[in-house]
Amino acid sequence: MNFDLSPDQQAVCDGVARICSQFDDAYWLEKDKEGGFPFELHRALADAGWLGICIPEAYGGSGLGITEAALMMQTISASGAGMSGASAVHMNIFGLQPVVIFGSDEQKKRMLPPLVAGQEKACFAVTEPDAGLNTTRLKTQALREGDHYVLSGSKVFISTAQVAEKMLILARTTPLDKVKKPTEGLSLFYTDIDRRFVEARVIDKMGRKAVDTNQLFIDGLKVPVEDRIGEEGQGFHYILHGMNPERILIASEAIGLGKVALQRAAQYAGERVVFDRPIGKNQAIQHPLAECWMNLEAANLMMLKAADRFDRGLPCGAEANSAKYLGAEAGYQACLQAVMTHGGYGYAKEYHVERYLRESLIPRIAPISPQLILCFIAEKVLGLPKSY
Repeated sequence: MNFDLSPDQQAVCDGVARICSQFDDAYWLEKDKEGGFPFELHRALADAGWLGICIPEAYGGSGLGITEAALMMQTISASGAGMSGASAVHMNIFGLQPVVIFGSDEQKKRMLPPLVAGQEKACFAVTEPDAGLNTTRLKTQALREGDHYVLSGSKVFISTAQVAEKMLILARTTPLDKVKKPTEGLSLFYTDIDRRFVEARVIDKMGRKAVDTNQLFIDGLKVPVEDRIGEEGQGFHYILHGMNPERILIASEAIGLGKVALQRAAQYAGERVVFDRPIGKNQAIQHPLAECWMNLEAANLMMLKAADRFDRGLPCGAEANSAKYLGAEAGYQACLQAVMTHGGYGYAKEYHVERYLRESLIPRIAPISPQLILCFIAEKVLGLPKSY
């Protein structure tokens, strides 16, 4: 059993790192202060072919696995870009897996190449204000009218909706009271965001200002039948194929954020002199940082195991959820300790670690809470009764 990266995997990390090195701390500090989508990073990754890392080669991608995609996303985050950089391309990396798996050949040829080339950006529109993680209770409706559907409803916490041209959206095509199971009657669409019928309102938030988060209001959006992915009413089952990859990628991004925070903390601890000695000589500083390193490495191993199982077509729900939980917690603790190691300077924006701490809350919260992951493991792995 070899835990080292293969030469090809290391080449992925090196290639992405070279691109990220063009975007320094000053770039991300400015994005954090002023906002604005990091188009330059998105364009650079697209030009180098990285946006299609796990899209089949037949449609312009590289045809690599979620393992390589996770390594790519960790490298972006660990470069200092954090969640601001990772979230800018997150949806492009995993989001269209349902199209790859269930889309027709015509749909793949039409939908995938523009995303890979960076000509189009997409957002993932599933979560709703009242439903939260209870996806079967979605209220957004798609009513069939001849050769098209008419969509109406609202979505919330939708990233990149201000800059995206497309959205992957889940809507109910059969009323809840007309289906045998609540998971039935939901359909998946990949379609244009027509701003005449879709309003995206920015949600002001504590971090990641470079990547907008929105509430969408959809009123009478016409969606061609050919934009429906797979069969009508089977959309819930289709999006499940994107959930494990997303958890794996979020885990890897959180670990990358923790790694850069730990690196900054260790460097500062070695340079900061108080009472005629570097503070890093004190065990009260050393031990928490050493513990952070161990937790990040352990989470990374679980992430790689989950990605490997996914790429080999093996069940990976427990591993993917565990990786997301462990990665998010380890990343958060590393960012918190980085701030504490810097003392008062950790609260100053010029040292960047306060930004990392703010952004580290994102993978703890989304796309699923740590409490629900614990419930999942208790039920599916330990065989305990369902608690919700």
